[in-house]
Amino acid sequence: MENKLDYEINNELGECYLFMGDYDKAADYYRKAATAPDCGAAPYMGLATIAIQHGEYDNALTLYKKALSVENNGKAHCGIGLVYMQLGHNEEAFASFAETLKKLPDNIVALNCLVRVGYQLQRVEEIVPYLEAALESSEQAEAVRVALAGCLMYLGRNDEARRHLEIVLGSNPENTGAKEMLNTVAA
Repeated sequence: MENKLDYEINNELGECYLFMGDYDKAADYYRKAATAPDCGAAPYMGLATIAIQHGEYDNALTLYKKALSVENNGKAHCGIGLVYMQLGHNEEAFASFAETLKKLPDNIVALNCLVRVGYQLQRVEEIVPYLEAALESSEQAEAVRVALAGCLMYLGRNDEARRHLEIVLGSNPENTGAKEMLNTVAA
């Protein structure tokens, strides 16, 4: 029981110092948390975040993969994708973001990055099912719907895009992006 409490305290302190930007103290607490028996993925995720802040992408990748081996909940896949994206490894980034979205369909970071990388790789058709799945569970459904409409327009599926844009504008007539896209579809 004491080990579990130590783990929780060290991990929480790591998060606090990370939030405050004191990376050295955060890393110390995350390392302490990582030594606890049955530690979760969180300290490795925190250490990976610190590595990214220092531009240590190989180290960050190693730490995200360690977190993934401890707990495969999708968050580590997103971190891995961000590192790959930073390194210009877009195919690997796409695969990592797709893995994230299989477990966390409404992860807005993974969705945005998948869209960005998908356009770069000319794999827009493959993005559509992820955006459609996110519509069902996302708190940011309006942004997801606009992104989906953009993909559909790119694919020449203008009637479907128009339907999504009209839904957005029906609930938020002030959405500038949706208005502009609808004007483009109408043209």
